[in-house]
Amino acid sequence: MSGPTTEALVTLGRAYVRRAPGELFKSALAARLLNPHLRDHPRRRVVDVEFGARFAVDTQDLIQRYLYLFGGWEPNMTRWLGSRLSAGDVLVDVGSNVGVFAVLGSRLVGSTGRVVAIEASPTFHRRLEQHAELNGCDNVRAINAAVSDSRKTLTFVLASSHNMGANSIVPYDGPAESTFAMEALPLPELLDADEVARARVIKIDVEGAEGGVVRGMKALLEKLRPDAEIAVEVTPDRMAQLGDSVDELLDIMRDHGFHTYRLDNDYGPEGYPRAMRRPSAPVRWRGPVVGETDLVFSRIDAETLV
Repeated sequence: MSGPTTEALVTLGRAYVRRAPGELFKSALAARLLNPHLRDHPRRRVVDVEFGARFAVDTQDLIQRYLYLFGGWEPNMTRWLGSRLSAGDVLVDVGSNVGVFAVLGSRLVGSTGRVVAIEASPTFHRRLEQHAELNGCDNVRAINAAVSDSRKTLTFVLASSHNMGANSIVPYDGPAESTFAMEALPLPELLDADEVARARVIKIDVEGAEGGVVRGMKALLEKLRPDAEIAVEVTPDRMAQLGDSVDELLDIMRDHGFHTYRLDNDYGPEGYPRAMRRPSAPVRWRGPVVGETDLVFSRIDAETLV
């Protein structure tokens, strides 16, 4: 149901969730009213986010909806990148989507740093370039390509426009919103020597294809600076459908001197008001990885990455 009164209430509710002090009623309001309404009755706006950038959003899509509603996406990852990247660093963002972390990284590394933003979807690649231009990010090198363990052509399938970031090469038998083919290369072939030498963070979010990406960058790991860290969203069930395993990925990182940490990441709207205000840091992870998980790999040997 939608009408002028409902739309006005949604606008007021969004302002309360984003701007009011404290967390009273915010979780319920976001989960029960605002998130479903903005998904089913999309708004298209240019919005400011918490780290000072601007994005053109369509709230039908999950990531863009959260930017509009909460002013951020993946607050724990946002906080962690802010604690890692400094002027002159390089961020390699594999699976950049509309460019949230590319724009954040651009601000953090400054004019002497660089962001290499790699996105397979031609649509999202264009949006990424638009957002880089909108925010004056002259230090972003945007690449429209897929990443894998060898040169090949990959076919991507999008199941639902309600989460357009879920473009994946994992086999899917249901009705598809769209498909596209894209050439894939190993990550070392997409980076120049200076980008490899200065890479402080490599972030990988590729919807099940992370096994191939990490396998293809094994030779790169030996060339990284000692304090380089790698963040990977792993989805064990999707990886298995492609013949990959989390254990292989963990073994590769362990063999190159990296310790494993888990970064909490809850996509439910009810948890976002608290996470936006009190983001958490990665903690040491020694157990099995059984569900979708954000992992951080670091040569630092500690219980928490601060």
